[in-house]
Amino acid sequence: MRVTSTIQWISADLELLPENSNRYEIIDGELFVNQAPHWFHQRVCGNLYLALTVWGIGYAAIGAGIVWGESDDVIPDVVWLRSENYEQLLDESGHLRGSPDLIIEVLSPGTTNERRDKEVKLKLYSTRGVKEYWIID
Repeated sequence: MRVTSTIQWISADLELLPENSNRYEIIDGELFVNQAPHWFHQRVCGNLYLALTVWGIGYAAIGAGIVWGESDDVIPDVVWLRSENYEQLLDESGHLRGSPDLIIEVLSPGTTNERRDKEVKLKLYSTRGVKEYWIID
């Protein structure tokens, strides 16, 4: 679900939102609220994580936050970094502050979710220097 308003959301605003089963993301200052992914979605993410980890030349994570600035704070389904990029992309609190080599989004049902992953996130990731973006349907 996309929350439409003229408010420009920033990363610090996320700390004020309730802790529940929702996932909150900010893209270009807009707040996106999603329900926690379902079981099958997470199984697919786990399988992708395992395949990337077994590959052995980098680090994978499920649901790692990426903070590209005050107005772009997202939680991709799976990210992967080459080993040589790992330390320079993580901040002291363990958040990614730069572009991973690969981002994977697993589509959830619904046209709103599909539009977010195929349009909004595609635009964000392409402008932020992500080398590969996979959409799993």
